[in-house]
Amino acid sequence: MTIQEIQAYLTEFFDSVELVGSGKGEISAPAKIESAGAGEVSFIANEKYLRFLDETKASLVIVHRSVNVADFAEGRSFLKVADPYTAFVFVLKKFSLPRTIAAPGIAPTAVIGEGAVMGEGVTVGQYAVVGDRCRIGAGSIIGPHAVIMHDVEIGEGCTIFPHVVCYDGTRIGRRVVIHAGSVIGADGFGFAPQADGSYVKIPQMGIVEIGDDAEIGANATIDRATMGSTVIGKGVKVDNLVQVAHNCRIGEHTVIAAQAGISGSVIMGRQCMIGGQAGFAGHLELADRTSVAAQAGVSKSFLEPGTALRGYPAQPMRDQLRHEAMLRHLGSMKDRLDELEQRLLKQPHGG
Repeated sequence: MTIQEIQAYLTEFFDSVELVGSGKGEISAPAKIESAGAGEVSFIANEKYLRFLDETKASLVIVHRSVNVADFAEGRSFLKVADPYTAFVFVLKKFSLPRTIAAPGIAPTAVIGEGAVMGEGVTVGQYAVVGDRCRIGAGSIIGPHAVIMHDVEIGEGCTIFPHVVCYDGTRIGRRVVIHAGSVIGADGFGFAPQADGSYVKIPQMGIVEIGDDAEIGANATIDRATMGSTVIGKGVKVDNLVQVAHNCRIGEHTVIAAQAGISGSVIMGRQCMIGGQAGFAGHLELADRTSVAAQAGVSKSFLEPGTALRGYPAQPMRDQLRHEAMLRHLGSMKDRLDELEQRLLKQPHGG
């Protein structure tokens, strides 16, 4: 693409895309700002990378519209936008090649169950299994060795990577991506304790529902409900190795980072942000736009929208930081108390 073509392309997403520099030349690939060379495009979205404005060899750099680039425009061009990070994401999309997951059509080694309905242009890879009465939407791709059990519904334009397993009854919306090794709809962890110390398994009779435009990372596990549905809302992004237990409801456009563990019946609001390795006790609720820091342990509900939580047990960030500061001074406080105690012991008694 030429620089002018990239500028025109970005005007589809931004009200203003200002070109600084000659605007001449072609761009062959995107690259990181510190390693970009001639003919490549990069971006700066963080102030600490502004030092590369003078050093970079990139032919085109996307920056925030507030950045003064006049002194660096000789020999390169700049596009100034309101959100350079998102602009670069759109550029990456333009340059990215389609990923080949399976050859188009139904592979000869694939197994298609009785009564399965396949939409136009569906791809099913080698040794994949699609169970009885499944419905696969138009243009969806089922990767090699994936297993779609009976009565599963998958919407249009979905991508199911190799070795994914969708248990019976799972319902998946449109344009959903599920990465390799994930298991959707396994039994929830439900066992009734008995007087003799043994456990009786509780039948897990519900399903999993995943909304449109959700993405599930590799080796994630989302358990079916005991009754009803475990719900992953529209636009939710789940990272690798995340566990979502039975009967949880994850609100639209929430993001959950790797190794987070969410116990049963947690209700999470819209647009929440969950850090890596965060843990959640069961049957609690988070309001919309709650942020949970990495490795936090959430043990109770937080119903105020927009709360930022941190620590174990998780608390509003301002409270947790204050308590953390107090902990850092416990040693000196103890020394002071010991000193005061010794002074009191040395004072004469009596009256």
